[in-house]
Amino acid sequence: MKRQALVARKTKETDIQVEFCADGTGTASVDTGIGFLNHMLEGFARHGFFDLSVTVRGDLEVDGHHTVEDCGIVLGQAIAFALKEKEGIRRYGYFLLPMDDALVACAVDLCGRPYLQFSYDFPVSMIGGLDTQLIREFFYAVSYAAGMNLHIKVLDGINGHHIAEAMFKAFAKALDMATGFDERITGVLSTKGTL
Repeated sequence: MKRQALVARKTKETDIQVEFCADGTGTASVDTGIGFLNHMLEGFARHGFFDLSVTVRGDLEVDGHHTVEDCGIVLGQAIAFALKEKEGIRRYGYFLLPMDDALVACAVDLCGRPYLQFSYDFPVSMIGGLDTQLIREFFYAVSYAAGMNLHIKVLDGINGHHIAEAMFKAFAKALDMATGFDERITGVLSTKGTL
């Protein structure tokens, strides 16, 4: 049985629907209204082998903040719902991803405790139609809604596009590892007996 979830969230600022399957092939259908965010989420799905459908109608006439943050919230909720009790999964995942001049490390712990470590200031304020300040907001929202520890470190890089793309792909690869099964694990990988 595939681990998947459909989550919808509607507020005065955004109307969002996300379908997420942890046991996918990397197919994506993404429409957030922000072209660069679409590109990042498509890369996340492809490189994590997640099936992902995202539809967002946000108040972009204000700015992109509500759209990006709320998209992160709903994606995080979908990840949490899809993984349910997390039985048999590795729990931890990490990846070091090069992309041209950029080198980004990402580590994930699906422990149920939210935490984000992200300390990077982009060299540009916008990438396409995406305010680069919102990239941190997106990952913060995902980590808290999914209940995961998420660490993203930029080790090298010059080009903002490459750095952002390396972040999303490194996150995808780390999450793919963390959600993978290990036949040696019975129940959940915790001395407490629960995650």
